[in-house]
Amino acid sequence: MVSIFNNKEEIATDAANIFVAAAQNAIQQRGRFVVALTGGSSPVAIYKLLATPSYKAKIDWQSVFVFWGDERWVPLDEERSNAKMAYDCLLSHVDIPKSNIFPMYKEGVSAEDYALEYEKSIKSVTGEDGKFDLVLLGMGDDGHTASLFPGQAVLQERDKWVSAYYLESQSMFRITLTAAIINRAKQIVVVTFGENKAHALNEVLYGDYNPEKYPTQLIKPLDGKLLFLTDQAATYIRE
Repeated sequence: MVSIFNNKEEIATDAANIFVAAAQNAIQQRGRFVVALTGGSSPVAIYKLLATPSYKAKIDWQSVFVFWGDERWVPLDEERSNAKMAYDCLLSHVDIPKSNIFPMYKEGVSAEDYALEYEKSIKSVTGEDGKFDLVLLGMGDDGHTASLFPGQAVLQERDKWVSAYYLESQSMFRITLTAAIINRAKQIVVVTFGENKAHALNEVLYGDYNPEKYPTQLIKPLDGKLLFLTDQAATYIRE
């Protein structure tokens, strides 16, 4: 499903409302809400909105468990850190226990070793089914999502829930949830907007299936819902 908005402010409002509804429903049904956050610039407005008094009061943050979809392998106080952005915009402004937050970085270990540890952390909260209540994703203008970049071996991963690898084009390690675990989620929301995303979004939604080139095509929930939130600038109909 694709929802098209006039601007990114409308997208942020809709995404925040989805977040609140998913949290309330999960907490009511199972006593907890397990979410994977996305990084980059796309979710900043969403997180800031969720941190406002009127929004944060709608969620029992004591029952929220926060993971990430992916991360650059940089310290948590580094400006490129997805976790730092989420803390700055949201997590430092709500009453969530520190023990409920699982940053995708740890000092003193390798990215590959921490990927194994991170999978264990997910299982400690979700159990063996690995089902997130909500996974928030962005999409790059090359069609990547999380750290599932075009042409990378991680696109073929079917067993691991978390994978780490060295991305040559960025000269750095990345750690990411794999499509195998993302697709188990009850709800997946992809937030992408702007004219620079139009070509990739068009190919992901309407083009031939080629996930090696457009990895977001790998996102196909097993029994959950998939929603793209986008704007007019990023949307056109394939001829």
